[in-house]
Amino acid sequence: MDFNINTKGQTQNQQPGRETKMDPEPVVIRDSYRGSGKLDGKVALITGGDSGIGRAVAVHFAREGADVAIVYLEETQDAKDTQAMVEAEGKKCLLLKGDIRQESFCKQAVEKTVKELGGLNILVNNAAEQHPKDDIRDISTEQLEGTFATNVFPMFHFVQAALAHLQEGDAIINTTSVTAYRGSEGLLDYSSTKGAIVTFTRSLSGNLAEKGIRVNAVAPGPIWTPLIPSTFDADHVKKFGKDVPLKRPGQPCEVAPAYVFLASEDASYFTGQVLHPNGGSVLNT
Repeated sequence: MDFNINTKGQTQNQQPGRETKMDPEPVVIRDSYRGSGKLDGKVALITGGDSGIGRAVAVHFAREGADVAIVYLEETQDAKDTQAMVEAEGKKCLLLKGDIRQESFCKQAVEKTVKELGGLNILVNNAAEQHPKDDIRDISTEQLEGTFATNVFPMFHFVQAALAHLQEGDAIINTTSVTAYRGSEGLLDYSSTKGAIVTFTRSLSGNLAEKGIRVNAVAPGPIWTPLIPSTFDADHVKKFGKDVPLKRPGQPCEVAPAYVFLASEDASYFTGQVLHPNGGSVLNT
């Protein structure tokens, strides 16, 4: 399948972005992807599950047999579209609208997932925001605190709430980024949060090892998601992803199988690790 695309320098004037406004729309799942029951009977909760990587993970999980709850901020149409995709796979999809910066909502989302879907086996901490600034002096306290409040703090709150339900063999998967390893001069606060997520993943994996709960992460490179046109100017979007060895941005469907692997028994000997679907950037991690 040819994933070379023309991003057309498109932009969106709001964040979170909308997948329904993207042209071309991201590829969610390959037609050739065949589920094999890797997640039969499992329940997954995915933050930022309405679009982008989160949507692709939700649909892949469903094709592998899992019911899914997706958390989103306000992108109702995107969330409903994702729900329809999951249900087309014959699985349940619970929509949870709210602000993950509120600890109470994180707890409520976990409890509602357990109540409505019958349990919780896989927690995917995926939601994030980013706001480019070329000069560190232009990063306001409000932006700095807001980026951490979205990208890092909810991971603690969701895990704290989920641990009452996760059992031996269950999994936590966090979304970090290539920027955690190579840095990003224009995304100082965002890349800092992604570095924190790597450390969080490694530390939590040790903390939960005796319980048999595996904790891993995925560090995507340039992936074609709504975050891109809603973050960058037209020139940046037009060139997006051309600087990696494969010379193109990745599609969400090229990232989601990494989450399937980490959520399944195939990754039973993986914990504290990070997978790197990034188009060929060698990070020596």
